[in-house]
Amino acid sequence: MYRTLLTLLVFILPVAVTAQSFSERRKMEKEKWYTEKREAEQREKETRPLLDSVCYSLSASALHERRFVLEADQVVFKRGRNAFVNSSTNFVSLFDDKAVIQISPLETVGGYNGVGGITLDGNASNIQIHEDKKKNIRLSMNVSGVGISAQVEIRLAHGSNKANVIIAPNFHSNRTELIGEIVPFEASDVFKGTAL
Repeated sequence: MYRTLLTLLVFILPVAVTAQSFSERRKMEKEKWYTEKREAEQREKETRPLLDSVCYSLSASALHERRFVLEADQVVFKRGRNAFVNSSTNFVSLFDDKAVIQISPLETVGGYNGVGGITLDGNASNIQIHEDKKKNIRLSMNVSGVGISAQVEIRLAHGSNKANVIIAPNFHSNRTELIGEIVPFEASDVFKGTAL
């Protein structure tokens, strides 16, 4: 019996030691992962203001040069309903005095423009840029063309390239708001559908 007990201990003891070392190793790996995660979050927290500042500078200069695209990832309709949308098919662009407004909230192919919505080309006039004391920028313009006559107002908050644009048609009250990022015209990656 003593021999059987000794044999049993010889086989069980290494398994218990291996299980203990495995759990200790797993605990150490978990602690290492959490430490690396905290360090990465700290690095991001330290570099985020610098990145936001650079993005704001690029967006502000694009607004002042009148060569920008607001790539929207959210659309807010008249009564507050909103939808998250594809930023490559929902945008407002301005290149000198030529403006394009495209709203495509549908994910299916269709609509007037072939990408689930409507695309309007027009001429921009009465373009005014205002910068307040806090360096928030507001650009307002009138856009008129075939199928559109609207007042457009873009607001860019200081320190970020996040902006919103309010599109208020002159002939009815279907006000629409787009929320997204302003990028320089040359750096934009949008898909323009068939215009009216």
